[in-house]
Amino acid sequence: MHTTIYGRPACPYCVRAKQIAEVLKKKRDDFDYTYIDMVQAGISPQQLEEKIGQTVRTVPQILIDDTYIGGCMEFEAHARAHLGL
Repeated sequence: MHTTIYGRPACPYCVRAKQIAEVLKKKRDDFDYTYIDMVQAGISPQQLEEKIGQTVRTVPQILIDDTYIGGCMEFEAHARAHLGL
């Protein structure tokens, strides 16, 4: 499974989401992730909204295998419930 985390620099929730992803990557052979810095990549919130089909008011925005999960809190809850975090 592949997780994509869209975030911004200096965002504490983005840092936390990456930490969770790193733990999962070490624990699971089937888990990998990509972090995309929206500023560096030139992705606007509107462009991300078109991709994920959700309103983007905060970051991070996280997808697992192209399925929208939500932000950091939702990702952590999903990881605990389904991925053995």
